[in-house]
Amino acid sequence: MTRRDVFQMFLLSAFWGISFLLIRYSGEVFPPVWVALLRSVFGVLVLLGALRLGRHSLPPARLWKPLLLVALFNNVIPWSFFAWGEQTVSSNIAAIINATTPLFALMIGLSLRESRLRGAVLAGVLLGMGGVALTVSGGLGGGHATVQGIVVLLLASLGYAVATTIAKRTLAGFDPVGLATTQLGLSAVILLPVALLGAQPAALTSRAAVSVVVLGVVGSGLAYLLYYGLLARVSPTQVTAVTYALPVWGLGWGALAGEPVGWLSLLGVLVVLSGLGLINAPPGRPRTATQA
Repeated sequence: MTRRDVFQMFLLSAFWGISFLLIRYSGEVFPPVWVALLRSVFGVLVLLGALRLGRHSLPPARLWKPLLLVALFNNVIPWSFFAWGEQTVSSNIAAIINATTPLFALMIGLSLRESRLRGAVLAGVLLGMGGVALTVSGGLGGGHATVQGIVVLLLASLGYAVATTIAKRTLAGFDPVGLATTQLGLSAVILLPVALLGAQPAALTSRAAVSVVVLGVVGSGLAYLLYYGLLARVSPTQVTAVTYALPVWGLGWGALAGEPVGWLSLLGVLVVLSGLGLINAPPGRPRTATQA
């Protein structure tokens, strides 16, 4: 891994990490569906430019069904639900709950027999869930979260895991930038009528306007480009290590914005990261007869 790769991984984690705070600021004016819609629109504009400049290719039309499902579970539902959940849950707690995504993905893989359950993996899942429970209890006790908000955020993270499973099964081998562009375009198409028929934005403020634009351009468009660019040069395991930094970034950005950070949240982050580390640790090689 080169210095350029390390720097881009740092940028990617920062972009995704600040998204939770930007969602909260955007939600001060825009209803949840509008946050998801504008995030999709500004993100797809960035990707359309990259698609043309990089001479990437769009996926074949026959993939419209899995692409529609991925857009629904990876963008429409999670982005709307995160904006909804953060109406009653602080952004730093939302960032920690987002770390349940790989835990949900693993459990889905186990149920579909796509993953093997090892002792370390089981311990990692239990640790990860325990860390989230610590964070949730701290947020509920400190008045920085509600049960409804927590449930909504967990459903959003589950949506990401479902989308990952669908994409692995149906979209492997196609141009990733083309897939991401189509995915965000479909997300915008799905969200537009729902947004127009539902609650409308309140009086616009500069903070909310800037937040939703940056959320789409940086947290979605540029983040996707960094992510897929890294995947082309380094291993998927190394790139997914970015996930470990998101709760830390969430706590950091939230603290800078004046959100309280309780000791249970800090402890929860450490426990969640320990669990993710166990899940992603390479299995030990079986000992040979000579070694035994």
